[in-house]
Amino acid sequence: MSQKMKKNNLIVLTGAAGFIGRNVVELLNQRGLENLLLVDFLGTDEKWKNLRGLRYEDILQPQTFLERAQAGRVSGVRSVIHLGACSATTERNADYLLENNYRYTRTLAEWCLDKDIRFVYASSAATYGDGSQGYSDDDTRTVKLIPLNMYGYSKHMFDLWALRHQHLKKIVGLKYFNVYGPYEDHKGDMRSLVNKAYLQIKTRGYIELFKSENPDYKDGEQKRDFVYVRDAARVTVHFALDSQVGGLFNCGAAQARTWIDLAKALFSAMGKKTDIRFIDLPEILRGKYQYFTQADAAKLKKAGYTAPFASIEEGVRDYVENYLSKTAG
Repeated sequence: MSQKMKKNNLIVLTGAAGFIGRNVVELLNQRGLENLLLVDFLGTDEKWKNLRGLRYEDILQPQTFLERAQAGRVSGVRSVIHLGACSATTERNADYLLENNYRYTRTLAEWCLDKDIRFVYASSAATYGDGSQGYSDDDTRTVKLIPLNMYGYSKHMFDLWALRHQHLKKIVGLKYFNVYGPYEDHKGDMRSLVNKAYLQIKTRGYIELFKSENPDYKDGEQKRDFVYVRDAARVTVHFALDSQVGGLFNCGAAQARTWIDLAKALFSAMGKKTDIRFIDLPEILRGKYQYFTQADAAKLKKAGYTAPFASIEEGVRDYVENYLSKTAG
């Protein structure tokens, strides 16, 4: 570790080359912060491209970082922003999710707590399951939640552990809702509809949405709390650097919008006529599909974060004009 890292206030960011992580690093750079230790596994895909244009000290693989930290070879850390995880809601390897999303997070949190280092981690709105328990991030509600998939449960396990041991008085968990925006290209099937549909519209002229299998919702009128990634990054940095409040918080716009609304926003941003077609819900999602999500933002505001979130019209237009139109296709 360099002398510069040891002497200055170092910010560690896991999942740094990932979607939200990349945007967080960019925001930190915009604030003049460059003494950053990025932690991620780049593998053999194109995720490394997300690092281009960023300023940081070094990058390490997750296990290498953890081993160095536990051996006392990482010092001067101001805060750890832990976004690294398997984010595939369709991942079925439960043991992998336990190790990657729960065990690693717990070990890293214990190290931060022992060293009195600020720790902010990514939870997920997937912990809310089918939404029948509501979307309140109040601690009394957290213990009652029943996630629909193993990804959500792996995140929920850590939330429960942190709550049970009263660590949420010092650390912060963020339940990101449906995040979309620049630098999600590497996520494959987990990319947002906006990212997937942009090229569909350019090449075919139309967009495909899932049919509804719930009689309470018409096709395309399933609702989500869509969050522009710039807002997710701002909330994350706020708790990592500007606040000492602890707790588990929703990171959502607190406004449910339909998939049709999102599609129309995309067509409008592209200057195209709206053309929506419906396809069957994939077998892997049946019985595990959320028909409505909307963050309760009261706790977030009470904790001191009151900045407005972008509407889908604002976020999609910025995404199209300043990123997709320059990088896609």
